[in-house]
Amino acid sequence: MKTAALQFQAIAQKLADESPSITIGKMMSSPGIRYENKVFAFYYHESMVFRLGRGFDPARVGIVHYCLLAPFKTKPPLVDWFEIAATDMHRWEELARLAMQHMRAGRG
Repeated sequence: MKTAALQFQAIAQKLADESPSITIGKMMSSPGIRYENKVFAFYYHESMVFRLGRGFDPARVGIVHYCLLAPFKTKPPLVDWFEIAATDMHRWEELARLAMQHMRAGRG
């Protein structure tokens, strides 16, 4: 089984290899994946974070180990961003593709 960091790197590289619009960059000093320079997913604290939008329901796709991204102590969570634990890293590529589609559709 891959470590979480290696799994993220493999997904990022695979998506970047598939399209020149996908690049690897940074988000909050963490490695991220960008579509046309806008980050839609990144690796953060042994989890992967995806910009899936406010209407996304993780339970609907069978994800139970998640939380909304809350990087700031004095601000509420970012409601468009879902932090998915490494326990579900086998779903990270699927979720990265969903986040990429969300961004491509202009909802990001």
